Amino acid sequence: MAEDNGSNGGQPAGNAAPGGAAPGGAAQQAPQNLGVLAQYVKDLSFESPGAPQSLRERGAAPAINITIDVQPGPVTNNEVEVELKVEAQAQAGEKVLFAIELSYCGLFRLTNIPPEAVQPILRIECPRLLFPFARQILADASRNGGFPPLLIDPIDFLALYRQRLAQAQQAAPKPPTETA
Repeated sequence: MAEDNGSNGGQPAGNAAPGGAAPGGAAQQAPQNLGVLAQYVKDLSFESPGAPQSLRERGAAPAINITIDVQPGPVTNNEVEVELKVEAQAQAGEKVLFAIELSYCGLFRLTNIPPEAVQPILRIECPRLLFPFARQILADASRNGGFPPLLIDPIDFLALYRQRLAQAQQAAPKPPTETA
């Protein structure tokens, strides 16, 4: 007789306990899910204070400074807005060629996510999903401003999260130690 391995996780048919419980009496947990409800530009600014002179040929490549910040909002009814802020500035010497500020957001639904996993998801996975779109917006903005497209390398949001945790631990007040 053939086994049905399609919709029951690869288990042979008839192995599930009555009522949908897993074998052994343990109830199956609902699957965890991170859903993207919306993505949007909350704020975008492009400035080229030296135009049109800044658009002329330059001898050397400009210095590009990029700042990235992730700001998750409060979780309400399992939904949360995560804001990815990217600021980029190109300078030739002391002159600012262009400055871009982008606030790109996503509205996410968290389903069956354990409390200890919420912050890592909000600060690693959500911005990881938003970043390619923000990167494209920045490239288009610099190109539309008359400059070559600003192509930002991929960001390691896990490393940023770990760095933020380390900074928070160093800034936290140390409990007084008792001496006997």
